[in-house]
Amino acid sequence: MDERQLRVLREVGELGSVTAAAEALLVTPSAISQQLRLLQRSMPVPLTERDGRRVVLTAAGRALAGAAADVESALARARQVVDEFAEQPDAVVSVAAFHSAAAAFFPSLLRAGDGPRVSLHDEDVPQDEFPPLTREYDVVLAHRLDHAAAWPRTVAVTPLLHEPLDVAVPVEHPLASKRSLSPRDVAGEPWITVHDGFPLMATIEAIGAAANHRLELVHRVNEFTVVAELVAAGAGLALIPRWTARSHPGVVLLPMRGVHTRRHIDALYRPERTARRAVRTTLANLQAASATVRKPSA
Repeated sequence: MDERQLRVLREVGELGSVTAAAEALLVTPSAISQQLRLLQRSMPVPLTERDGRRVVLTAAGRALAGAAADVESALARARQVVDEFAEQPDAVVSVAAFHSAAAAFFPSLLRAGDGPRVSLHDEDVPQDEFPPLTREYDVVLAHRLDHAAAWPRTVAVTPLLHEPLDVAVPVEHPLASKRSLSPRDVAGEPWITVHDGFPLMATIEAIGAAANHRLELVHRVNEFTVVAELVAAGAGLALIPRWTARSHPGVVLLPMRGVHTRRHIDALYRPERTARRAVRTTLANLQAASATVRKPSA
C-alpha cells in the first residue's frame, strides 16, 4: 500500500467510477485499474466490486478510502514540516575542516552575523577520507593537489581556493635571500613534511624527483603552526601554504619554480544537503570568506 494507491481508491469512491477517477487524476482508466489491483493484493478483503458496468467500493473499500483522507492530511502536514525545516535561515549547519582551512575559514563563519548556526569540527585526514566525511557533516572543507585524482561524483564540490605551496626557510638561512627556489637549491636540505597519505607528500616527492635527489625527511608533522616553529628553529625546510597558514616572524616563504606546487581547497557536501537554505547560505559565506583569505598578491 502506498500514497498513490490510496489516492486512487479515494477518487474512485468519491467520483463513483474508474473512468471519472482517471479523468480527475489525468491518467488512463487502465492505470487506475492497475493501482487498484496492486492495492488489493495487500488487503485480506475485497475493496471493490462490480455494480453493473461500474466498479464501486465495498464497505471495506469505503472504510479504507476514509482512512486515506487522513493519510493524505498527515502526509501534507509532514511535507509542510519538512519544507519549513528546509527553509529555516538559522538552522544548525555542521562544518568540518582540516587544520589550516579551519584556522582560515572558521572565524569568518562565526562572524557572518544573522544566519545559520554553525557547528564546527576539525578533521585532519588523508585525501581519500574526506568524501566519506560528508555522511557525518553538512559541509567538509578538503584539499587535494593539482595532479591528484578529482573528488568522486558521490559528492558535490564548491571550489574555494587554488593555493600556492611555498618553501618555508629560516630567516637566517642563506636561501632566505633568494626570490625563488629551484629543486636543486633545496635538495640537500633536511625536510619537515606531513605523514604518508596526506596531500602535500606527493609534492615533496616531486621536488626530489625534479632534483634527481632523494630528500632527507627528518620530521613528520601535519600541523603547520608547529611546522613553522620547527623551521624557525632550524630543524629543516618545509612546504607551507601561502594563504591559510599563519605567518611566522622567523620564517620566509619562497615560491618553488620547476615543480607545480598548488593545492585546491574545496567544500564537499552531498547534493541533497543543499535543499536546506542554511546549507546554501553557509556555502555562500565560505565563498565570500575565500576572497578575504586569498592575499592581494595572488
